[in-house]
Amino acid sequence: MRIVLMVFVLGLFFTSAGLAELHGQSGDELTTDSRRARRAYQRAWDAYRSFDEQTAVEQLKLAAERDPGFIEAHLLLGEIYFSRGDHALCIDPYETAIRLDAGLFPAAKYYLGKSYYYTGRYLEAKEMLRRFLDTGPRGKEITERGKEYLLRSSFAWEAVNDPVPFEPVNPGSAINSEHAEYSPALTADEQTLIFTRKKPRTKPSGMYASSHYEDFYVSYYREGAWTPARNLGPPLNTPGNEGAQTITADGRHLYFAACNRPDGVGRCDIYYARREGDRWSTPVNPGRPLNSVDWDSQPSISSDGNTIYFTSSREGSMGPMDIWKAEKNADGSWDVPENLGPVINTSGNELSPFIHHDNQTLYFASDGHLGMGGLDIFYSRRDAEGNWSEPQNIGYPINTHGDEFAMIVGASGRSAWFASDMHDGYGDSDLYMFELYPEARPHPHTYMRGIVVDAVTDEPLPADFELINIDSGQTITRASSDPADGSFLVAIPSGIDLALNVSKEGYLFFSENFSYAGMRTVADPWLRNIHLQPIVEGKPVVLRNIFFETDSYELKETSFVELNKLLRFMTDNPGLHLEIGGHTDSVGTFSHNMELSLNRAKSVRDFLIRKGIGKDRIEYAGYADKRPVDTNKTAEGRARNRRTEFQIIREGGH
Repeated sequence: MRIVLMVFVLGLFFTSAGLAELHGQSGDELTTDSRRARRAYQRAWDAYRSFDEQTAVEQLKLAAERDPGFIEAHLLLGEIYFSRGDHALCIDPYETAIRLDAGLFPAAKYYLGKSYYYTGRYLEAKEMLRRFLDTGPRGKEITERGKEYLLRSSFAWEAVNDPVPFEPVNPGSAINSEHAEYSPALTADEQTLIFTRKKPRTKPSGMYASSHYEDFYVSYYREGAWTPARNLGPPLNTPGNEGAQTITADGRHLYFAACNRPDGVGRCDIYYARREGDRWSTPVNPGRPLNSVDWDSQPSISSDGNTIYFTSSREGSMGPMDIWKAEKNADGSWDVPENLGPVINTSGNELSPFIHHDNQTLYFASDGHLGMGGLDIFYSRRDAEGNWSEPQNIGYPINTHGDEFAMIVGASGRSAWFASDMHDGYGDSDLYMFELYPEARPHPHTYMRGIVVDAVTDEPLPADFELINIDSGQTITRASSDPADGSFLVAIPSGIDLALNVSKEGYLFFSENFSYAGMRTVADPWLRNIHLQPIVEGKPVVLRNIFFETDSYELKETSFVELNKLLRFMTDNPGLHLEIGGHTDSVGTFSHNMELSLNRAKSVRDFLIRKGIGKDRIEYAGYADKRPVDTNKTAEGRARNRRTEFQIIREGGH
């Protein structure tokens, strides 16, 4: 499996001083008695030193034809092929030279072993590299390289003999064409796919003189099938090239790479666009420090929208290409990017990062970590302290001796997408999907979709969402509903207690807590419409994420997220005066419940006062079980009745 995509990879090419001396020796010392072979060889050597490889190859083939036992001709031919990365072509001349005289140039065994490795002939690579290391004295650098590639070949051989489950499926002609498709990006519900298609340019000219161009296409999963992909059109697509995109969970924020634009900071930069309804904004370049004078591309945005991972060749990289990340500031700008460090990055190339919705599992491509040959796909998980685990090779046959990269994983964690030029494709590289085996899966996410409306007028509203892990207080997702129609789509981690806050200026905020253990599907989406109440007096709002110890008025730490939300609401609306109301179920005596509900309301009031809200702005009351919102005959009903509320008792004045 070899991906046909433009990738910035630098080969590990050697030119041996010993081999140069061998080629430079006098004619009497060469391993041929044929004058015609020597003359062809000399012409080849002169052409090689003049960087005329085509002539050198032609003359070396002629020299070997005139004397098949001419070892130096085979060695130089092997070196030329090796130096330009044609590992399959250099095998035959190196094999011939070693068969004729294995001791004339011992380093040939190293080059042959490495070529076996890069063509997937791992067992032969192991044997040849062992032969090389078992020979006489060698230079320190090439010895270390030999040990490294012996280790790589052994790893790859073991991986081939212990394959991981892998059954790729081509999604069909609705998505794939006779052109190259690659760089897939999915929304959280896995129903919207945006990808890049590369097509030939009909009339190359001027600044668009390249023979091909890249555009974004979109397809939707409807009634069990993908709709025919359509070009996203301007302003996203231009006569130039756009690609390597990432999309937020709700499908409304797109980051991508574009090169050589008039507003560019460097060779290739990261750009951003936002969708409202069916219209995309004109892409903008965020500028420095996110972009640099070097190559910045292949962005991946985290589920909370606050971290962007990307590939860069900027100063401070550990290899030709490294993975970097940048954090979003409160004003929406990007902070100075930082290198992901030596656990992820190597002296080789690290490319195409993809951060899953769990914000913990990173997939990326590398030729620096232990792999199968070219670029391999790896994954690493971040712990609670922010440390990345040692990257794991995703395994064979997902990885091969070719280049594999640009893989993404759906929110559910089960399906993965990638590009390949497999034999059953529609043309150039196609997009494929496959079920990811359990050990390589991220923490599963499902999703919730719906609309936000004004509770009085039913008009759609743009509102801000926060999804928070109740136990840790960590914000998992920040999103907003579409200003055009109020729609939203939020990725939700499975099996975690979550707090959802929805807010908009001029409205009372909405809060809810839940834990969802299953996975939603296209046929069974989790629909949740949210009605925001305009700020009016006397309308109670339930604070669903205020928690107390059992039969106690001591606030749990998990309440602070909601309390801080209420604090911000009062700070942003300094003229509002509130009443905090405590409510219980009917279990226990009325007097006990009245005291408990009063003290719980007071605990909330005391928190706000400690944070700077004036005492005169907050009243509190206990209602025991006098105002139930559900039955007290079931556990679920009693849980809804145990609540803390606030309501506005007056606006402005004192």
